[in-house]
Amino acid sequence: MPAAIAAPRTEMSPFAPRIATIQSSQEKIGEGSGPGGKMIRKIIEETGVTSIDIGEDGKILVASPDKDALEKAVNFIKGMTLEPEIGEVYDSVVKRVVNFGAFVEFLPGREGLVHVSELSKTYVKDVNEIVKVGDRFKVKLVEIDQMKRANLSKKQAE
Repeated sequence: MPAAIAAPRTEMSPFAPRIATIQSSQEKIGEGSGPGGKMIRKIIEETGVTSIDIGEDGKILVASPDKDALEKAVNFIKGMTLEPEIGEVYDSVVKRVVNFGAFVEFLPGREGLVHVSELSKTYVKDVNEIVKVGDRFKVKLVEIDQMKRANLSKKQAE
């Protein structure tokens, strides 16, 4: 062996296939895959990984020859399986603007409402003057109501 290679390589070959394993709770399996595997297809499309397999026991296997794509998919899945914590601050992106506030994605696959009263410390006459679809800002999770909806605040996160 020493004649072929003096020491083990510190990095894997960029051409070597990679597989990452994530353990999730069994309750999160359906949420993670989405109806008909919609969420899995979305992650594969957005990240470029080769495959995502979800086992009955909550074990998720992600395969990709690309290290960056694998990392991106793993982070996406971890974000989906995270349980949001009240009082925690998250990065968000505006998905929809309505007259009473903005719906933002604050964790992968998780959306919540930033009510118009929580968008700014000053009075907001028109939500469209403050935020637009695609805007990014920090939000604080204020509560999860009895219907499991996330209520967020931009002004408390500043």
